Amino acid sequence: MSPNPRQAELVEEVLRVGAMSVEALAERFNVTLQTVRRDVKLLSDAGLLARFHGGVRVPSSTTENLAYRQRQRLNESAKQRIARAVAKAVPDNCSLIINIGTTTEAIARALMQHKGLRVITNNLNVAAILSDNPDCEVIVAGGVVRARDRGIVGEVTLDFIQQFKVDIGLIGISAIEADGTLRDFDYREVKVAQAITRHSRQVWLAADHSKFNRPAMVELGRLAQVDTLYTDAVPPAPFPALLAEAGVQCVIAD
Repeated sequence: MSPNPRQAELVEEVLRVGAMSVEALAERFNVTLQTVRRDVKLLSDAGLLARFHGGVRVPSSTTENLAYRQRQRLNESAKQRIARAVAKAVPDNCSLIINIGTTTEAIARALMQHKGLRVITNNLNVAAILSDNPDCEVIVAGGVVRARDRGIVGEVTLDFIQQFKVDIGLIGISAIEADGTLRDFDYREVKVAQAITRHSRQVWLAADHSKFNRPAMVELGRLAQVDTLYTDAVPPAPFPALLAEAGVQCVIAD
């Protein structure tokens, strides 16, 4: 399904707090219990939320991410704020690698006025966006194209990325666990992201608030491998302490 604006906001609210009762959701959105129950059924059937008696919670799957179209709609305004903050920090005339993800695609849109960029990407959506910027050179990695999101993965992709050393590696992530582990769902995508972190002078991580304390199966790395984290809200405990210990600059997007 493609959630309507209220349903998308409902999912964001549940992702923010972890779980909510039907009554609390009805009060929060000023709608009837019947409307909330209908929304919750649709969203849970689509895999966006998980129902329990009297309420709804965040899905607990560690093996499968939400569908691409669903991820596009979720936390859309937060991703746009993060994208503007990242774009503000990216200087003209620099080199970047941008990986797979709806947040990195938002960042690509925010870079449309930059000049002199050289962007390497394994994301065909990012390539299509930035190819409309005449002052940006786009280099697309080879490999296997995933139909669901136009991400490019595989051994050929790894070999391609390893040829470069860029100024900034911009990566998205599916989950940041409470021990400081960065996680995602597809091991092939993770392998490429790991190569990006090794071949970037600065690693910038873009992650909205829903990524904190979310489980995922494959370990990408640790917070200590990141130079700057861009997010849309102050991270919950214990992440401020973990970020300080790892020496990661945390930028909260306005």
